[in-house]
Amino acid sequence: MTYSGLFCVAINPYKRLSIYTMKVVLMYRGKKRTEVPPHLYAISDNAYSNMLRERENQSMLITGESGAGKTENTKKVIQYFALVAAASAKKEEGKKSMTLEDQIVQSNPVLEAFGNAKTSRNNNSSRFGKFIRIHFGSSGKIAGADIEVYLLEKARVIFQQPAERNYHIFYQMCSTAFPDIQKECLISTDPGKYHYVAQGMLTIDNVDDAEEMRITDEAFDILGFTKEEKLNMYKCTAAIMHFGNSQWKQRPREEQAEAEGTEDCEKVAHLLGVEAAELIKGLLKPRIKVGNEFVNKGQNKDQVVNSIGALSKSIYSRMFNWLVDRVNTTLDVKAKRQYFIGVLDIAGFEIFDFNGFEQLCINYTNERLQQFFNHHMFVLEQEEYKKEGIQWEFIDFGMDLQACIDLIEKPMGILSILEEECIVPKATDKTFVEKLYNNHLGKHPQFGKPRPAKGKAEANFEIHHYAGSVPYTATGWLEKNKDPINTTVATLFSKSKNAMLCNLFADVAEEEGSSAKTGVKKKGGSMQTISATHREQLNKLMSNLKQTHPHFVRCIIPNEIKTGGVLDSHLVLHQLHCNGVLEGIRICRKGFPNRMIYSEFKQRYSILAPNAIPKGFVDAKKATENILKEVQLSDELYRCGTTKVFFKAGVLGQLEDMRDGALSKIIATLQGQIRGYIMRKEYKKMLEQRIALSVLQRNVRKYLSLRNWPWWKLYTKVKPLLSIARQEEDMKKLEDEYKALKEAFEKEEKLRKDTEESNAKLIKEKNDMYLQMESERTNAAGVEERLSRLVTQKADLEQQIKDMEDRINEEEEASSELNNKRKKLEHDIDGLKKDLDDMRLNLQKSENECKTRDNQIHTLQDEMAQQDETIAKLTRERKRLEEQN
Repeated sequence: MTYSGLFCVAINPYKRLSIYTMKVVLMYRGKKRTEVPPHLYAISDNAYSNMLRERENQSMLITGESGAGKTENTKKVIQYFALVAAASAKKEEGKKSMTLEDQIVQSNPVLEAFGNAKTSRNNNSSRFGKFIRIHFGSSGKIAGADIEVYLLEKARVIFQQPAERNYHIFYQMCSTAFPDIQKECLISTDPGKYHYVAQGMLTIDNVDDAEEMRITDEAFDILGFTKEEKLNMYKCTAAIMHFGNSQWKQRPREEQAEAEGTEDCEKVAHLLGVEAAELIKGLLKPRIKVGNEFVNKGQNKDQVVNSIGALSKSIYSRMFNWLVDRVNTTLDVKAKRQYFIGVLDIAGFEIFDFNGFEQLCINYTNERLQQFFNHHMFVLEQEEYKKEGIQWEFIDFGMDLQACIDLIEKPMGILSILEEECIVPKATDKTFVEKLYNNHLGKHPQFGKPRPAKGKAEANFEIHHYAGSVPYTATGWLEKNKDPINTTVATLFSKSKNAMLCNLFADVAEEEGSSAKTGVKKKGGSMQTISATHREQLNKLMSNLKQTHPHFVRCIIPNEIKTGGVLDSHLVLHQLHCNGVLEGIRICRKGFPNRMIYSEFKQRYSILAPNAIPKGFVDAKKATENILKEVQLSDELYRCGTTKVFFKAGVLGQLEDMRDGALSKIIATLQGQIRGYIMRKEYKKMLEQRIALSVLQRNVRKYLSLRNWPWWKLYTKVKPLLSIARQEEDMKKLEDEYKALKEAFEKEEKLRKDTEESNAKLIKEKNDMYLQMESERTNAAGVEERLSRLVTQKADLEQQIKDMEDRINEEEEASSELNNKRKKLEHDIDGLKKDLDDMRLNLQKSENECKTRDNQIHTLQDEMAQQDETIAKLTRERKRLEEQN
């Protein structure tokens, strides 16, 4: 281990070292960081001392890539606090420990058994995150603890990569440690017989699963678990193993599966306390809601297998959460709490050959934690210089990770699109990836499409994280995020004879009951997606961390072959660069990492220059400047701000050494004066004893001569009779005083207890209100974000409305012009119609006149014809007459 600026760098040695013994604990207890070699205990003691001195909550962030040793270092930190701040007496030799400190330590084996597994990079990898808060009373003694867990990798319960294992508990139960448990759980000693635990490796080098099982079982006893609780947990774990072995087949020419042997399902039903027939029926034909009615829907073979996998994951996940709650109940001793030290152990950054939804959540978490470190180390540090008015040129270290975080969590980011696709009907992993491409490919610098090497499967997309580019394969992401389960079987579990299983699925029974009564499905926690839940938990964690004084431990992997004594310099340098260690050293060397308020500096270091501060009122800043000049500290080593004085790294340690030297001189002088005073007082006492001895001798001689005098004898007999009355009066007076004092004491004691209870209640209310305020603040941030989006949408809509209004006005103007033209044309048409009517009348009139004239013509023609006939007749008569003549 070594220090790098303000934080500690720990390299995984890949072997056990004898540097965590009780002797080493005592060596670091109460020591300054500069007085002892670099060690995890030094950082822990520094956090503990800061908490007591500053009266402020502390946090220890133990971070690094997967396999860097975070979990082991977390255990050592917790053990240190348990030893140096123990509130109870040492346990008796030979008896099983039940102290609070040992219970805190023993929570680790239990959580590791159910939450840790072998991966390709780490034989004991934490597949969940945890934030352990160790609470302390006002005196610095441990007053309880609690554990928050994040994102258990549920998919591992039913699937493992070839070089990996399932969770340790499965293999521990199959070991030879407890044959009775195997008999009760109907399992054999060969884990290879069970599909869910035999897809990868079955053993780990140098790990004895039988011994680990004994440690786990003993930890359960120390934590106060009952035999029934332990057995129920073992039964649920074994039921998952049997569930994975159940066989199913497809009926020919039907969309319906059927059981191919019921032995495994009967074992599952027996262990879980349900009827086998009901279990098989619920798997093959679950009840689903269609409209307002429930019907049984047949399932094919793939649907049944997937349903069993989802139920197995749900049982394990709920059992793990119950386990954490049960441990928290044990660690909550109802003692008065003042402050806490939080120890964070999150799964490290992961880059595997196959990276899925779990790796995205883990890497997103590490991205946020690294951003917290960068912000605390680089941004806040320099903002503090600026705020205090120190001459400082801002340095951009290029460590801002906000772009990558926004890509993942902001609206239309990866998680937002994933949640949206989980709601959209008929959405698939393919449509999800297409939507990612449409929104980010070529548009966001942190997003890309990977180019796989030869022989490796092609991933769907790539994110450029702070620790490297990670290709992700989006297979099954929608199902993992929605995390659906067979509610028919889950409801059956809620009625189980297994008390623990019944409790695990109680919420499903409540939701189904509500749905059956109202016809509307209750929107409970089960409706929330995994990604949304994880984001909410992560925001709460970051809010808690911001309210503490953080201490950073950066864990480093020395090599990829998990071998002690081998150092891959390029790998280590890459981690130092990615984790911000090198930049942290740079700002610590250039900047002023240590600072103190002027009043505190004056109070603490005025002893170095008592003559530099005149009597009477002196401004704290002026007094600080006088002290620093008096001790002849170089101007390059410190800066005076508005309210604080800042020092280069190591300068405050030098001042502490000077203060210790001055105190040593004063203490030596004071000790000399006190010793002289004590001896003079002793000599005076000896002189007084000598005088008293001579007086005593004289009085004894007088008494020897007086004791035989008759009057003296009479006096000695009468005197006791005279004092009896006075003794009784004095006794009564003393009894009255005693009663009065007792009543006053009881009254004060009652008042003290009431005050303590009131104080504890107020502290609890304060903490609750603080957590509620932080929750509301987080919600408010989300509301503000949504509000900003709505404001943007409103502005867009208003612009669209304005454009539409302009278009409508133009259309109205065009319509008005057309109306005017229409009216004019109608007017012209009316005129034309009138002219047409007139023309029709004239035409009718002309036609009538024509008819009249035709009639007249016909009449005239008739008359002409008659006249022609008459003329012809007359002509003939004339001819005839002429002939006669």
